[in-house]
Amino acid sequence: MRDYEQAGTVVLGASFDDAAANKKFADEQGYTYPLLCDTDRKLGLAYKACDSASDSWPRRVTYVIGKDGKIEQAIHTQDVAGQAAALLAKS
Repeated sequence: MRDYEQAGTVVLGASFDDAAANKKFADEQGYTYPLLCDTDRKLGLAYKACDSASDSWPRRVTYVIGKDGKIEQAIHTQDVAGQAAALLAKS
């Protein structure tokens, strides 16, 4: 995470799970960045990671959001770790 911080990057994750499930998942995976709880799917709908509030699972999407708050890139990938490393190398 230090590499991302040095690049001036903020990393966030999001899932449809509640806080307890996100904490368990983050602990198991060794994640140190915040995982947002999107139990009502509002974030997923806004960022087109799901099609309806009844979807069980979000699509995996990496968003690069500029300092102006605008989406610069939307990358649909299953290789989230590899994509994150590639984006960091570009910064």
